[in-house]
Amino acid sequence: MVVPPAAVIPEGEPPPPLREQVYVALRDAVLNGEFRAGERLTEPKLAKRYGMSRTPVRDAVTRLLADGLLHREDYGYSVVVPSVARVRDLYEVRIAVELRGIARCIENPGVRHDPAVLGTELEYWHGLRAAPPGPAPEFVLADERYHAALLSASGNAELVAVLADVNSRIRRVRMHDFVVPGRIETSIDEHIEIAERILDGRLETAHRLLHEHIGASLEDVVERVTRALVAMNARETGPPARR
Repeated sequence: MVVPPAAVIPEGEPPPPLREQVYVALRDAVLNGEFRAGERLTEPKLAKRYGMSRTPVRDAVTRLLADGLLHREDYGYSVVVPSVARVRDLYEVRIAVELRGIARCIENPGVRHDPAVLGTELEYWHGLRAAPPGPAPEFVLADERYHAALLSASGNAELVAVLADVNSRIRRVRMHDFVVPGRIETSIDEHIEIAERILDGRLETAHRLLHEHIGASLEDVVERVTRALVAMNARETGPPARR
């Protein structure tokens, strides 16, 4: 069976049920764009992919249907292609949650960002600035880690949990941001500047920079999402698979 990194079992703990392992593996495959738009998915095909019987696969598919990640089709299932409207709504949540991490520190001087967390991130991103990677969709994972760390440093774990959920739902679209030449270099520079302003105590400036970095207006976000969806469909849509 293929067990994704997210399902690695901590030492000394019993493994989760097979149906849970398949659900996590299949959910991550969908969110990470491993299936093309319009690709025909069936229980036998998925059971073969994960090396197990159809029963845990059926349970996982049922949950993904409820999650809104899969469609039921005559032949089996297909991946739901996210709409601009839905991604816009999720971006609105993302903006509110991330900005709240800095806003709570502005409102309450007793709440401070953890300098150790920010220092670790700055060291990592300065290293990337010295040797930036080429355009690659998987860079979205490093970007998500930065934003989670920035929010975590402000001290509210519940905000981080909300952000993680939103990120998982927009990851498939955001991956296409990072195949645009120059986008990764711009992100690296902006990440460093935001973290440095926080460490300098210039929270209002950091708040503004973070807002601009994520999307200063939802109109900007819609434009970027639309371009990403067009790119995603162009890259992922292939000739229909035979029955």
